[in-house]
Amino acid sequence: MTDTFKPLIETLKGKRIDPPPIWLMRQAGRYLPEYRAIREEAGGFLDLCYSPEKAAEVTLQPLRRFGFDAAILFSDILVIPHALGQDVSFDAGHGPRLDPIRSVSELRHLSKDKLHESLQPIYETVGIVSEDLPNGAALIGFSGAPWTVATYMIEGKSSRDFKISKRWALGDPNSFQILIDLLIESTAEYLVRQVEAGAEVLQIFDTWAGVLPKFAYDRFCFKPICEIVRRVKRIHPRVPFIAFPRGAALYLPDLAQNPEIDCVGIDYSTDPEWAANNIQPFATVQGNIDPISLLAGGHELERGVHSVIKALSGGPHILNLGHGIVPETPTANVEKLVKVVRG
Repeated sequence: MTDTFKPLIETLKGKRIDPPPIWLMRQAGRYLPEYRAIREEAGGFLDLCYSPEKAAEVTLQPLRRFGFDAAILFSDILVIPHALGQDVSFDAGHGPRLDPIRSVSELRHLSKDKLHESLQPIYETVGIVSEDLPNGAALIGFSGAPWTVATYMIEGKSSRDFKISKRWALGDPNSFQILIDLLIESTAEYLVRQVEAGAEVLQIFDTWAGVLPKFAYDRFCFKPICEIVRRVKRIHPRVPFIAFPRGAALYLPDLAQNPEIDCVGIDYSTDPEWAANNIQPFATVQGNIDPISLLAGGHELERGVHSVIKALSGGPHILNLGHGIVPETPTANVEKLVKVVRG
């Protein structure tokens, strides 16, 4: 990497850049034929995550094709429970499967003893990508937030209502906090190592933040995210953080007003004009094109992009989706998105 001008980094410092920098959540993925070829070669999904050369190649593919302003590490939020000793697998067509943890007594099966040994291939991936980044592009490392990771650890898979996780969190919050604390500690260490390997920006994904009532969100989403950021910035004070608690729009101003959080991501259901008034005075805003709009393409995609950019034009803004890109998305639609953003 060189010290060249990087639009994403400058925007995260609070500067308004025109046009706004652009990258997409899940930009390295199944919609790309070159990704599918490497995925087939690697075998299983976790095999790909733990193969530094292949994971680095997948991380860089969308930058070569679309010229995005950032690469985001190709990995998964569930490498943390896997590194803690929980059985994790990815079945084609069914998503992640975990051996569920249903009580505080079962937490004894988890251990940080081999955390970094298990995650070493991911740090190696970060190092490879950091050396091969295109000029002007930034490298984003990431993790899942404790609440979202915990839901997978408890449910054993994705869930429609998170009934088991919520019952534990709301019914016995003190024992649930033990799991959250383990994830805070592990995640902070993981992100520190990513920075030391070459990550320039960090994003925390709290995909299921919106399923909790406010008092539980404060305890199990807001406070853990802030604590992770505090721990990482105690060691690396200059690394910018993006927080993305999906589905929790009305709670986002509290995050934005934390001076250690540099950017808040908004999902596609959030009014960007509301974000301009309630988030942008305090932090950079990232978002928020609907991934289905990108899938559909056409005039409405162009109209939607212009609408978001206009609404957030008064302050620092990173153009992104309001959730991850859909695997069926035509690459031509992504090319059009980039063209519309950059004029």
